[in-house]
Amino acid sequence: MSSAWLLPEHIADVLPSQARRIEELRRELLDMARSYGCELVIPPLLEHLDSLLSGTGSGSEIKLFKLVDQLSGRSLGLRADTTPQVARIDAHLLNRQGVTRLCYCGPVAHTRPDGLNTSREPLQFGVEVYGHAGLEADLEVQDLALDALRRAGLAGVMLDLGDARLLQGVLDGVKLSVERLEALTAALAAKDMAVLATLTADMPATTRDALLTLPSLFGGREVLTEAARRLPDHPLIKAALADLDWLAGHLTAVHPEVRLGFDLADLQGYAYYTGIRFAAFAAGCSDAVLRGGRYDEVGAVFGRRRPAVGFSLDLKTLVTLVPATPLRAAVRAPWGEDASLRQAVRALREQGETVVCVLPGHEHEADEFDCDRELVREHADWVVRAL
Repeated sequence: MSSAWLLPEHIADVLPSQARRIEELRRELLDMARSYGCELVIPPLLEHLDSLLSGTGSGSEIKLFKLVDQLSGRSLGLRADTTPQVARIDAHLLNRQGVTRLCYCGPVAHTRPDGLNTSREPLQFGVEVYGHAGLEADLEVQDLALDALRRAGLAGVMLDLGDARLLQGVLDGVKLSVERLEALTAALAAKDMAVLATLTADMPATTRDALLTLPSLFGGREVLTEAARRLPDHPLIKAALADLDWLAGHLTAVHPEVRLGFDLADLQGYAYYTGIRFAAFAAGCSDAVLRGGRYDEVGAVFGRRRPAVGFSLDLKTLVTLVPATPLRAAVRAPWGEDASLRQAVRALREQGETVVCVLPGHEHEADEFDCDRELVREHADWVVRAL
């Protein structure tokens, strides 16, 4: 018999210490995004199912919790990713012609966890830049992503870069079913040469050789030179490698503490990304702490195809990887009915101080604040004194 207080698997309450750290980080990152010119949007948690699935690529539907709207009878879903909603806002509600920078932070819900120790209710923070097709937007988003991790206090970051156009160039002229393409990208990401050999057995020799070469193209910036030598001389491939090299130069100059890596066979999100994609990794986490890239098709289903690039991360995961922040300094005050005491407490709070009133019988309890001062009475006045 289940207990009423037990939560579903991979769903958890966030208790005071963790909640404080998450909220502090949320405010920090939203303020930082604003410093880049991003405007905050708050899409609804619940939306029509077809809208939530628009432009998200394969595999999205299985993550969505679905229900029936009691008012309209239509199928609704709890969002599993905020990006499609932000694309809808850009396309229909804002409908601007120039560059639009948007940021968001809110919960999403997944029917299944992404990993053994991950939550099915991530707190997703993200940034989307619409309206500029040039590399300048890609670089701005990557700068912002790395600044977010640095601001959070995450050390030892490695940024992994790739580009969906590499596979597009390699497969140019080769028709594959959706199922076979998915199997191919999975084998490439896993570097499973046996499966790759089987999947490419009937392909043209040039295509087959290139696909079998991709898994060996991983490492530092030198991989780009090696790829230019070993992959077909195709316009998409040349453009992708040139763009990756351009970004690597700028990122190295501004973020010398970040290691850059290139895995040209890792094509996660191939059905979603249209150009450069990136992922950030850190010690202590087996999966990427942040993912992003260019997805120019995301708004097409809403009737407005716009250049788009962005990233997202889970604040709940990120906060477990960064150093704990110190407790907020506070003033400890006695509880009493004295009007002058109550006025002194109110005045301190209006000045921005945290004042913790000790209720009768609770003088020795610990809490989430560092009470380094106390409010005491000296003669006729209430004064703050260091502890």
